[in-house]
Amino acid sequence: MDEFEAMKTLLAGRGMRLGIAIRPMNSPGSPVYDAVENVWPPALVLGGSMLATWAVHYYLGFAVLAVGCFWWLTMYQPRISSGVHDRTAALVLNDIRAFDALWKKGVLSLVLTLPDGTQQVATRREDWREFIRQHAGDN
Repeated sequence: MDEFEAMKTLLAGRGMRLGIAIRPMNSPGSPVYDAVENVWPPALVLGGSMLATWAVHYYLGFAVLAVGCFWWLTMYQPRISSGVHDRTAALVLNDIRAFDALWKKGVLSLVLTLPDGTQQVATRREDWREFIRQHAGDN
């Protein structure tokens, strides 16, 4: 079994997690970036606040902005982060070239939880193939 398949087996077995840096993957130019989910909701909150200020009073505009920011930070942003993680994981687990490219950029990491509860992490500085070879027989 090659290292890529062994890594997928470890990820499926819940002994290993794939770490993804969300911020660089949720930026323009990233293969998983979705401008619609990142631009339109805050634009609607800001536009609604400005409309409420213009139509009624700045107190209402501020209230719309405050509620919109609260909604964005507590409900919508976690959904975006989860979606970026899921899209990135699907991309890199289906194509080893994409995995290697994003590994070299430092976007990916591998976190292995050992049976005694300690964790070992492989980042861009380490060779992920060697990390998998070392731990493929552990689980």
